[in-house]
Amino acid sequence: MVELKVNGRPYRVEVTENELLVDVLRYRLGFMGVKQGCGEGDCGLCLVLMNGRPVHSCLIPAWRADGSDIVTVEGIGSETSLHPVQRAFIDQGAVQCGFCIPAAVLIGKWLLDRGLAGDRETVRWAYRGLLCRCGSYLRFEEAVAQASRGG
Repeated sequence: MVELKVNGRPYRVEVTENELLVDVLRYRLGFMGVKQGCGEGDCGLCLVLMNGRPVHSCLIPAWRADGSDIVTVEGIGSETSLHPVQRAFIDQGAVQCGFCIPAAVLIGKWLLDRGLAGDRETVRWAYRGLLCRCGSYLRFEEAVAQASRGG
């Protein structure tokens, strides 16, 4: 049995020894913004914020997340009040096919929360582990820059 706080809400979930956090979040708890890609931590699509840090949920056994505070893309902003990074992604046209967007937005949020969003090299470094098939990296960078300026 593991206890998680996901997007501010507590959950108690019985997990198996080899069950991964990505599977618990996506298939057991219904957070469909957590994508499943390579299963090896290379594509970054399964990224969530765990205790304030970006992690690849496909690499974490669910039992290891016991007691953790997890944020998925569903946990930031709302339909009526977008998070500044979400608004900036829309404004900059950084949202294309949508497959990598949840992880990209969470990376942007993490950069913004840490005061790192204004440094272009740091932003590029942060997105190095995210595979975007549409090649929107420059738009991600522009969106994060916009959000850091408060616009």
